[in-house]
Amino acid sequence: MWERVERIPDAELWRSHERRREHLIAFVRERLRLQFARRGMSMADIARVEEILDPGALTIGFARRFATYKRATLLFRNQERLIKLLASRDRPLQFIFAGKSHPRDDGGKRYIQDIIQFCKREDVRLRMVFLEDYDMNVARYLVQGVDVWLNTPRRPMEASGTSGMKGPINGAINLSILDGWWAECYRDNPSSGWAIGTEQEYNNDEYQDHMDSEALFELLEKEVIPEFYERGADGLPRRWITRMKQSMSSVCSYFNTARMVREYWEKFYNPADHLCVQLLAQHAAGAKELAAWKTHVSEEWGKVWVFDVKAGNDAPMKAGTTLDVEAHVSLGPRTPEEVDVELYYGPLDAGGNIAAAALMPMTNSQTEPRKPPEFPIHIYTGKIVGHTCGQQGFAVRVLPKHGKIPLRMEPGLIKWS
Repeated sequence: MWERVERIPDAELWRSHERRREHLIAFVRERLRLQFARRGMSMADIARVEEILDPGALTIGFARRFATYKRATLLFRNQERLIKLLASRDRPLQFIFAGKSHPRDDGGKRYIQDIIQFCKREDVRLRMVFLEDYDMNVARYLVQGVDVWLNTPRRPMEASGTSGMKGPINGAINLSILDGWWAECYRDNPSSGWAIGTEQEYNNDEYQDHMDSEALFELLEKEVIPEFYERGADGLPRRWITRMKQSMSSVCSYFNTARMVREYWEKFYNPADHLCVQLLAQHAAGAKELAAWKTHVSEEWGKVWVFDVKAGNDAPMKAGTTLDVEAHVSLGPRTPEEVDVELYYGPLDAGGNIAAAALMPMTNSQTEPRKPPEFPIHIYTGKIVGHTCGQQGFAVRVLPKHGKIPLRMEPGLIKWS
């Protein structure tokens, strides 16, 4: 069904979207009249609401809970650059902000105050607004009418970010930090929107905000705005419409509640139901056996050790070559069948930590018996293929394994080299 989006006539899709933007601007103006009246503003100021926002201008929306990590004011780090974009006559840009903070989140409240104060500036007020009393009705108009949905959380704080999934079904395009669901979507289809910066994380929040702010302005100035105003002889922004269709088909076909519920059923609810039946059979014999196993493993996990890890080559490697790794492991009274031994590896970030790690199972290639009460030494081997350039790191880890544990991390036990 979603492949049929490509067959929607460009002119029909664009005119429909333009009508939704016009409805949004009309709605925003009506809300602003009510806001201005509550503030006791003059009738002259209320009458000037009709000048606010341009129904034909590139419109970016930001509407969500005003938690500080969502960085609603990331744009304001370079106000001179922002005002220059807002003041453009040839390629006008405008923003609509909305949202609420938690009553005890003073930082979020300050963000709202800063935005409202900035929107009052005479050189800004026609191109940037903040809608008060954010509710489902405001959200509906925004996701239906904006051209771009902006999301600027500080990585890796975003749990999901579902507001960005609602815009594409209405033709909006995501402009977002690579976090939450957008990191997955953008990797699969970069043509569906824009990624602000990279997945690089910095230990200094101030520096992180600076880098992300610069990346956001670069995208606005060099890609987003030019693509929106690049029109053919028929007045249609063909490249923009192509991106709209990519956004609609790639986001809506996968990032939806139907798929989510199906995966929960297939991966969790249904297997859990079958496991429950097995554990409760024969007067809960399976549950008793599993409980006893967990008790024994927890009591004896301190006897598990990883030592004498050897890498087959200390010299610099070329991308695509293989590194052989050998680890000597003591499992205490446990057997190799009761554990998973793995290589945990990947590129190193600025702090020397393994980022975007991959896993590779290691094989028990040899066992060296010891005289009691010493436990045998198990020799595990594995290979790492260096797919990318740059500094790489690896570690060996051991986890307990049991056929009736659906999630490997459930026992809460792990041993690192």
